[in-house]
Amino acid sequence: MDIDIDPLSPTPLYQQIRDAIVRGIGRGELHQGDTLASVRSLAGAFGINPATVTKAYGQLRSEGLLESNAKMGSFIARDRTSDTPERVVVDQWHDHLVTLLAEGLAQGLSADTVLQSCQTIVRTMAGDSHGTVNSTADTLAATNEQADRAATASAGQTTDKQTEHHHDMD
Repeated sequence: MDIDIDPLSPTPLYQQIRDAIVRGIGRGELHQGDTLASVRSLAGAFGINPATVTKAYGQLRSEGLLESNAKMGSFIARDRTSDTPERVVVDQWHDHLVTLLAEGLAQGLSADTVLQSCQTIVRTMAGDSHGTVNSTADTLAATNEQADRAATASAGQTTDKQTEHHHDMD
């Protein structure tokens, strides 16, 4: 699995590394028992401070997704086929999900757009894309275009009704 990081992104590098590994597990590219690059080798590959990789791996360990030991190094502890996680993990995930969905709604996305994006992402992660893999951005753009067309049509109907009403008064 390749990890891409963007040093110019507002997202901290450790978070980009963590997120890339989680996405790899979610997409089924990383499996329970798979070993990850050592902290030093990953830091060297990106030319970043080893403490950055240590922080990413530490976060994954605290989430129960990664284990480390001196003999095997760092390896994936859970994957898509693992048993149901402990209740505390489910509760934490739920809290993160609520916040993420609230961010979309707070930014003005419709509930339908948020739901459609969630469905697209889950289908893509599960490998059930039905021959089309749209990015979330593509999904949002298409949904926004539909909303714009609906708003334009609605505005046109309002203008027509106002015009009709105006003509009735003459």
